[in-house]
Amino acid sequence: MNKLIFRKFSQDIINFFFIASFSITFIVWIIQAVNFLDLVSDDGHSLDVYFTYVSLNLPKIFSKTIIFVFFISIFYVINKYNNSNELIVFWNNGIQKIKFINFILQFSLIFLLLQLILNLFIVPKSQNLGRLYIKDSNIDFLPKLISEKKFINVVKDLTIFVEEYKKDGKLNKIYINEKIDTDNSKIIVSESGKIIKKDSKYILRLFNGGITNISPNNTYTLNFSETDYDLSDFSTKTITRTKVQEADSFQMLKCIKEIYSNKDIKKNEIINNPKNESCHTRTVKSISEELYKRLILPFYTLIIALIAASLVIEPKSKYFFKLHKLNIFFAGILVITISQLSLKFFLKSTNLTYLIILLPLILVLIYYFILLLFTKFKLEFL
Repeated sequence: MNKLIFRKFSQDIINFFFIASFSITFIVWIIQAVNFLDLVSDDGHSLDVYFTYVSLNLPKIFSKTIIFVFFISIFYVINKYNNSNELIVFWNNGIQKIKFINFILQFSLIFLLLQLILNLFIVPKSQNLGRLYIKDSNIDFLPKLISEKKFINVVKDLTIFVEEYKKDGKLNKIYINEKIDTDNSKIIVSESGKIIKKDSKYILRLFNGGITNISPNNTYTLNFSETDYDLSDFSTKTITRTKVQEADSFQMLKCIKEIYSNKDIKKNEIINNPKNESCHTRTVKSISEELYKRLILPFYTLIIALIAASLVIEPKSKYFFKLHKLNIFFAGILVITISQLSLKFFLKSTNLTYLIILLPLILVLIYYFILLLFTKFKLEFL
């Protein structure tokens, strides 16, 4: 009977969690998707590239909302059970309050594991796939971005100016400035031209113009009656370098382990390890903070679960019951806030760093001990 009761309780939490998670994640995703519209409007990518890229951000958004939604889910379900007097079913079946709290703590381990899997594997992988997708995509929206009498620089090291853009796709008075490297550049001037799609790539077919190659030691011009200018050789202006959020977790752990074990390290010191792309040219601070977010922050799920579970411990005075709910709710929000603020003090000092790393476990032990006192537990209840 007890198993059936707990199964029903856990199913209610899971159902509410997924409904709330989907709603919040979808709202945040919509807002973020709007912010990424510059991939089309400014960077010239197609709508297919845009929707694929923003969709790959869903795991990251979901992982960021888990701890908050999980707290709200437990809080809501327990409060609902209490208002409908369903909690009496637990007590009438001989389930002690401390056993109820222990179940929620054990149940929270599932969500802790979910967060760790997301943070360590799925989110970095999806973020990296999104970056690679942008990097390897063509500038498919370029024809629609070209406007008359405007400098267009949607791709790196390339500026295009068109005097006239006709409805049939023909261009008149074209100016192209291509930066080859730091010292060398190329300027192309053409009387007319047309954008052509060839083998899924865009090229500019230019007519009657000249190409001027500029270098520190020499400048020369070549005239042409017709030439094709391949736009596929240029990369998007969108950032395509691997960010620390996209780096492989195991490679980062390996890198940090090697550094801390070999010498005293400064937090702003740049890691020089060409064999490990995840760490190379990054600071110790950025890698350490990212690993902290992936490995340590999920453990705040345990203390959040305990705080929400303490709703079952009613105050002796019914007058303080509503205040009791508010206190528990704000305590949960406070712990979530502390978990995010702890990153600001990470690596400030060695002792403080160790304290911040152990803080979730310390909070769990302290709060659990307080709950034991309030439930007047006996050893056989645990």
